[in-house]
Amino acid sequence: MRIISGIARGRRLFTPAGTNRAIRPTADRAREAVFSIIGAAIVGSHVIDLFAGTGAFGCEALSRGAASVLFIDNSSRALTLVAKNVALIDDGPRRSVLRRADLSKGLGVLTGTNGPRQRYDLIFADPPYGRELARTILQLLDRPDIFSAEALLIIEENKDFAPPDTLDHLIPVDSRRYGDSTFAFFRPTPPT
Repeated sequence: MRIISGIARGRRLFTPAGTNRAIRPTADRAREAVFSIIGAAIVGSHVIDLFAGTGAFGCEALSRGAASVLFIDNSSRALTLVAKNVALIDDGPRRSVLRRADLSKGLGVLTGTNGPRQRYDLIFADPPYGRELARTILQLLDRPDIFSAEALLIIEENKDFAPPDTLDHLIPVDSRRYGDSTFAFFRPTPPT
């Protein structure tokens, strides 16, 4: 697994040792295709890598010029990998934050008592496949106060994933399939 483009292009990332299936990184080719869709919008953006695993998505964003990346995972083992990978990429001013949180219990890690601290331009979520967590995360993120006006939310799930029919603040805009994975793209509804 490696960084595809940007200042850290070609740099190899740390991956889980052995046959650990608890951490399933997004394949290089799929990540490259997703970043081709995102394009230059990544430069200067504020990003969240939910269910970060190895942090490959967020590290790619840092390499391509993201202003900041918030990495969130419930596994201390995953966050150890993320920290090692971020150290390979983010050698200047710290643009990354790592947080341990169980996202199935809500988005408290993103919100304070007075609402979100930051509006995000790109949120990538890669929950464990087939556990309904993708639908849960979509429902939790279906709110107007997390995203910037032109934000993009990308959910990675298995090839059979179908998003909920009703979302109040998110609009499905695209869906792509790479191998056994589906990437569902959403944008926030325009303000009224």
